[in-house]
Amino acid sequence: MLLSPAAERNQDGLLSVLWEQLEKQSHRELFALELGSGTGQHVVHFAQDLPFVTWQPSDIKEEFRDSIRSYIVATKVKTVLQPVHLDAGEPWEKWAGLPKSSCDVILSINMLHYCSFTTIEGVFKGSGLILRKDGFLMTYGPYAVNGIISPSSNEELDQSLREKNPEWGLPDVDVLRQLAFSNGMRLERMIEMPESNKCLIFRKI
Repeated sequence: MLLSPAAERNQDGLLSVLWEQLEKQSHRELFALELGSGTGQHVVHFAQDLPFVTWQPSDIKEEFRDSIRSYIVATKVKTVLQPVHLDAGEPWEKWAGLPKSSCDVILSINMLHYCSFTTIEGVFKGSGLILRKDGFLMTYGPYAVNGIISPSSNEELDQSLREKNPEWGLPDVDVLRQLAFSNGMRLERMIEMPESNKCLIFRKI
């Protein structure tokens, strides 16, 4: 089982946001897809407190899928499916065989700033097709707002990411809002989170 200190720090705050979004639907059985699940800490943590949701974790890397499997076994959660390989930059038809309008929730946690713009476009195109009406895409991480990155720690992060890969870097909220609108979603909420991060809720309309 791989361990991410960042995931351990932010998982309770993210769970609170999810619960706030899903509380009124807790009488229903919901389906959630997590893109770029990483170690698997988030998905098993959410599953333990949101038992009415079936979770489909995914990651492009085999080492992370192995870690997710280990967390599923260790925590004995019953509502987390086995992880699948999913490259969000590929057409939605390759998203683990999920049909259109099959998801109530899609999560992308600390992922977009490590993605090329083509992959970010893929996230929004795929989400727009796979989400049910009134479902939502929730993204979390550091962002630029109207072209401005703050505080200085986020500026430094953006610079270091671009040095590693020129296609990486903090995405701009307004660009994401426009991408969402082009794919049948609207930016419903922007929630300030600790460590200069934000949660963005994009609702399928």
